[in-house]
Amino acid sequence: MQKQAASVGKCRVAWMGVMLVAWLAGMQSAQANNWPRFRGANGQGISTDKAIPSKWSAEDYRWKVTLPGGGHSSPVVWGDKVFVTCADDRTLKGILLCLRAADGGESWRKETSLDKVRMNALNNYATATPALDAEHVYVFWPGVEETTLTALTQEGREVWAAKLPGNRTQHGMGSSPVVVGDYVILTREQDQKTGGTIPSACLALDRRNGHVQWRYEHPKNANASYSTPSVYRDPQGREALVFTGNLHGIAALDPATGKLLWQTPAALPARVVSSPVLAGEIILGTCGEGGRGVRLAAIRPPEAGSSEVKEVYGLNSAVVPYVPTSVVHEEFFFGFHDGGVVSCFRMATGEVLWSQKPAGRFFGSPVCVDGKLYCITVDGDVVVLKAGPAYELLAVNPLGEKSHATPAVADGRMFLRTLSHLTCVGGAKE
Repeated sequence: MQKQAASVGKCRVAWMGVMLVAWLAGMQSAQANNWPRFRGANGQGISTDKAIPSKWSAEDYRWKVTLPGGGHSSPVVWGDKVFVTCADDRTLKGILLCLRAADGGESWRKETSLDKVRMNALNNYATATPALDAEHVYVFWPGVEETTLTALTQEGREVWAAKLPGNRTQHGMGSSPVVVGDYVILTREQDQKTGGTIPSACLALDRRNGHVQWRYEHPKNANASYSTPSVYRDPQGREALVFTGNLHGIAALDPATGKLLWQTPAALPARVVSSPVLAGEIILGTCGEGGRGVRLAAIRPPEAGSSEVKEVYGLNSAVVPYVPTSVVHEEFFFGFHDGGVVSCFRMATGEVLWSQKPAGRFFGSPVCVDGKLYCITVDGDVVVLKAGPAYELLAVNPLGEKSHATPAVADGRMFLRTLSHLTCVGGAKE
């Protein structure tokens, strides 16, 4: 009986590996030369681009520009345009920049007056990453009494501005808008102690006019989540908007109606900052507190005709990341810990294959490009590792300035944001 059970277990692990590889191949083949939201296609931080170098120096930069303000948001790319937000804390001004991807030249900028908002000293008004579709750029700015989601054409003309209820959290805002079909979706969570009468909510706005189409509210929220949702597609092709948070754990809404489809309330017992990671039939979420990870949960969504969510495994160890979102390559996922440790896990079982500290701490999230991992440390060093079951450090490339941002990759170029600069590497310099 034990031999039979072991055999079934091995077959299950092998099948999960095949499913994961097939899922990743499908997602990568569908990826265009755009990077339309936080962490690119569906928020998973994966690119098959083969033109990004592992090592470089300042002489190899394609271009480097000074930004008119600070920020932690990531750049987003559509065709020949790069968009990035900045903020001036002294004048309380938010700035959306549109730059030329080829040379970093400024095409236009849009300035917005901001209200004073309580936030963590490590946070910034320009933390939410813009979202893109073929026509528009959507940018979110925080506020205590009201928050604003604005749609502009990619040429800089304002199409609409939605005034939404304010946001009151201990640490400020962190989640970014995403485009799902005809909707722009934004999560706005409150801390229970600071939120007052404003409920935490996930909102879907019509991307054509900014009208709210549905609202999912959950007022009893102890710790605000800072994650950005992604879309899970089951084997039957049905879509679910997956999000992570302290109240719901790993959960899903119907993207058409906002109805809660399923949740795992006990999966994530602390504050959630990282975003969900999708890998075939497994979804990962992490939570933490005080600069350390508390728990990593790997769940399997309900099968057709069932409402049962299965937890594949849970990890409560020092290698669990807190702020950075993990990334998947083949049958492995890689966690970048706030304290600087990088770990490789076997996706099917959660087994830790290696843990090393290549450089400094991480607040930004990693991306995987053609089998290589890139992540910017807080001190501004771009760590490059081989995405494999054996530890291999390929390079540490200094940018010379602190950073909390995540790289963007499109059309043979990587865009790296520090506190006051945007740098482009890859391809031939103009």
